[in-house]
Amino acid sequence: MKNFMWLLKWVLKAAIFFTLFAFALNNQQDTTVHFFFGTQWRAPQVLVVLSAFATGVAVGVLGMVPRWWTQRRAAAKAKLNQISLPDANTVQTMQTPAQHGL
Repeated sequence: MKNFMWLLKWVLKAAIFFTLFAFALNNQQDTTVHFFFGTQWRAPQVLVVLSAFATGVAVGVLGMVPRWWTQRRAAAKAKLNQISLPDANTVQTMQTPAQHGL
């Protein structure tokens, strides 16, 4: 079963690779991207699509950074509070002896 899953993963990765490779081969025409003030960029269409995707990923990651920092700070603060102050259940179980019997 483990070998089958490994093989399935590699087949899926190969299928994705060949699909993207075929996309790149089919989109080699020159494309012009017009910017402001008459500036333009001429490049193969696949590079334009790839750069637009990479820019979108970068903007998304940069948009998430403040939230990640806030979450890391909150997790670190919670970890410090958990280490320094035991919760009420722990204190109660430490004070009452274990009861044995039926």
